[in-house]
Amino acid sequence: MTVPPASSSPGRASRLAAVRARTAAAVAALAVTGAAAVAVTVTTAPPAAAEPGTVVVSESFSSGSLPAGWNAVDGTWKVQNGRLYGTSANSGENNKITFGRHLNDFRLEATMRFESVSAATRWASLGIDVPASGATPWWIATMRSGTTAANGLEFAQRTTGNAWVVTNTASAPYAAGTGRDVRVAVEVHGNQARWIFDGREAMRTSSLQRSANGVQALFVNDATVSYDDVTVTELPPNGYIRPAGSPFTVIAHRGASAAAPENTLVAQEIARRGGADWIENDVQPSRDGVPFVLHDGTVDRTTDGTGNIRNLTAAQLKALDAGSWFGPHYVGERVPTLAEQLADLRTRGGNLLLEIKGRHTRDEVATIVKVIRDQQMTGRVFIQSFEVDALKYSYEIAPELPLGLLRGSLDADPVAISKELHLTAYNPDGNALLARPEIVAPLHAAGVAVMAWTIDSAGLWQRLERIGVDGVITNRPAELVGWNAALLQRPDTSPTVAITSPVDGARLDRAQSPVLAVAATNADTVTVTLDGTTTTVGRELDLTTLAAGRHTITAEVTGPAGTATTTSTFTVTASQASLGYLILTSGAKPGALTAMSTHVAHGQYAQLATYVERQAGKLVPADVARVIAADARTLARP
Repeated sequence: MTVPPASSSPGRASRLAAVRARTAAAVAALAVTGAAAVAVTVTTAPPAAAEPGTVVVSESFSSGSLPAGWNAVDGTWKVQNGRLYGTSANSGENNKITFGRHLNDFRLEATMRFESVSAATRWASLGIDVPASGATPWWIATMRSGTTAANGLEFAQRTTGNAWVVTNTASAPYAAGTGRDVRVAVEVHGNQARWIFDGREAMRTSSLQRSANGVQALFVNDATVSYDDVTVTELPPNGYIRPAGSPFTVIAHRGASAAAPENTLVAQEIARRGGADWIENDVQPSRDGVPFVLHDGTVDRTTDGTGNIRNLTAAQLKALDAGSWFGPHYVGERVPTLAEQLADLRTRGGNLLLEIKGRHTRDEVATIVKVIRDQQMTGRVFIQSFEVDALKYSYEIAPELPLGLLRGSLDADPVAISKELHLTAYNPDGNALLARPEIVAPLHAAGVAVMAWTIDSAGLWQRLERIGVDGVITNRPAELVGWNAALLQRPDTSPTVAITSPVDGARLDRAQSPVLAVAATNADTVTVTLDGTTTTVGRELDLTTLAAGRHTITAEVTGPAGTATTTSTFTVTASQASLGYLILTSGAKPGALTAMSTHVAHGQYAQLATYVERQAGKLVPADVARVIAADARTLARP
């Protein structure tokens, strides 16, 4: 992908596709045998010991000072009023504070607030992979105060040459502005990450270049920003299961095969430019054992040659034209080796869902794995196959590689075979899956993702989204990327509920009569309880009948998109005025009213309690007598 040269700020920076000019030369220099590795230094992060759910960092800044282990690299960082404040003096300073530890799979989240900015283009960031010293290179997930701009949110790298490489941009649904708390998060799995703005995914990337020891960080640029409730949680390594509210993983079938000759580097490039998360291609060996990217058993359909791929040498395969059959402007495209394809993905961005096509011996699978390892792509390749033996060999040789089982028809027990084959994903024909959608939930419960093939219509995408499918293999990746974007823009239909009266924490006396009020959206039913007993919205609460002390209201709403629950507490207080109100409205006999009023006027609460208890059911109605006596005894306590 060709992009402008990197500029001096994230908003004008180039995209990852322009990574290092030496890439093209390196790819061209690949040996036809696929055995030679590109002379490019790429650091691959080894997976951290996975302890899913472990909270590595949880900081609310309540101590009044910088937490232990937090390294204020540059800029001004201080803790006050229960928040961390970072100040950067100008736009040329990317000031940072580092913390945490190196993790391959994690979620970093924080509440961020711009206190002041010099312009809406200024920004603050969550550091994804940053040396503890703050030295370059590092990766960040950026938020501008003007988050509704086209580049209001970004994934970006600061290179060792102090240039910006911006890989992805997006706009948020509203502007962060100043003085407004925004809850943001980034979920990272190896070279992939999701940018989550106030609970909803805004964009994703598959272009991170991870280090072996980078930690987490917070950044501020030409602004003062405060942070609160910073947490880092380790995630399980399988990041392929789609989080709630996130769109599909887009998998380009044989590259962008509806727009370019399949299984070629140009099809891969078009899919990458179109925003595909993964490229899906097929691999088979030449007669001399070199893994090539080709779907059919013969070269007849997709090249100007004839014959079985396994009967042709690597040199013969490289001489074929693999583009002219598709269109005249693709004349001269070649059948790529697996090594060439991986080098292109590694240096220009992207991940590979690699189908081992047809029967392979263990040695042939071992050759494929060797090429993946030689190209330093074990963290970015996902192997799938219809052939069970190929998956078994892959697991024996390279247990670190995720595996997917392709199926035209569904197994009787997909979970059982997933466990048997150590699958990360179960990848069925999409139409077969739609006939048995109930298999998705148990696969997810077993930690297995579901990727459906090969689906090209929006109507089927919608049906697959509704049943919880994680990824879609499609010939039309750019269209699915656009469909995903529209999905993210749809209104949130999740139900919400809030108790608006009595307000949470209210302290009320007996003379008040609050009306129970609930605000709900996207809800068909509303259920409310007071101290566990069902009540009704709009009811006037009679505080003369409630015991003094705390009371809890719970509201639950249910709508088409689920259920939401909230609670609120209020306190009924005992006071001289409340006692007076209880007595005057008690319905007691005149003589009793006089006696009780006299005790209250003189502060004789113990005597009042004794008198009322004696007259309960006689001169004073029993129910209200109990409440008066209880309040009187509360006030009588020293």
